[in-house]
Amino acid sequence: MLLVTGAAGYIGSHFVRYYLKQNLTAELVVVDNLSLGNLLSLDGSCNSRIHLYKTALGNSDAMAGIFAAHEIDAVVHFAANAYVGESQIQPFKYFENNVIETLKFLQVMLAAEVKQMVFSSTCATYGNPKYSPLNEDHPQRPINTYGSTKLMIEEALRALALSSQLKYASLRYFNAAGADATSEKDCAIGESHEPESHLIPLALAAAMGKSDTPLKIFGSDYPTRDGTCVRDYIHVNDLAEAHCLALKLIAGADFKGDMAESAENGIALNLGTANGATVKDVVAAVEKVTGKAVPCQQVDRRPGDPPALVADFSKAKAVLGWEPQFNLEQVVESAYQWELNRRF
Repeated sequence: MLLVTGAAGYIGSHFVRYYLKQNLTAELVVVDNLSLGNLLSLDGSCNSRIHLYKTALGNSDAMAGIFAAHEIDAVVHFAANAYVGESQIQPFKYFENNVIETLKFLQVMLAAEVKQMVFSSTCATYGNPKYSPLNEDHPQRPINTYGSTKLMIEEALRALALSSQLKYASLRYFNAAGADATSEKDCAIGESHEPESHLIPLALAAAMGKSDTPLKIFGSDYPTRDGTCVRDYIHVNDLAEAHCLALKLIAGADFKGDMAESAENGIALNLGTANGATVKDVVAAVEKVTGKAVPCQQVDRRPGDPPALVADFSKAKAVLGWEPQFNLEQVVESAYQWELNRRF
């Protein structure tokens, strides 16, 4: 059986939904302290097949009880705080939740003889790009606390692979976006953060009149084709598929040759589309999908924003047989359908 941490969050809940659709008889153990996640995000995910535990990952006694109660084979670890700006203001909150809690969890997990993990990492571990698109060989020099905490866990996984035969895959997302918004409106899920900081939902809110202020465009003088930042938007269901493939990989791989990260037991993979979109590209896509203008306000650059972050996902394609299926317009369309039928 699979254990999923942070299962009620944005990406975690999409993974749960996708996994259960792909594995029709499977059950899941899910753990979430619900500080950021929403229980409604697990509605419609065949939740009779979900064993839900509300607890902190760092509660070692509770986690040991969960591992004892279920035959866990592998873990997909999403649980984390993930606001870059907040991580700079409250760094110790991020060290505590993303690093210390995860290390406590890993200690319990390995004591229970569970030695397979897919880890939700980020392109923020790379920092300012030396070249683009970025491959997995790019130096990891994060420029914010959030990226630093994710890199710390990547390093911990590498070390544990040497000492405990842990098998892992660290999946470095670029900009997760979109929603699993289907015709099943009673169980559609999507992006719901408080506060919202992601461009696509903010642009949709501005177009739909849900925001009292225009969409802020941070910087117009970047060395890009229209002066605004370039980012790589990857649909959340494409991410979910990659996690399923990574689980199969670590269950059977011997990690030999060029794919090995440490002791032939681990691998890191970029997940993106290799297609960069400027902020103005996203605005244009939102206007096309909604048929509404997006009121915008040009403001100064944000400190630390790289001009462009675009993935080279060729390693994921070679190792997993994975390719993204959604383009930018489809990502925006799915997010728009969620906003039209938002439940939480």
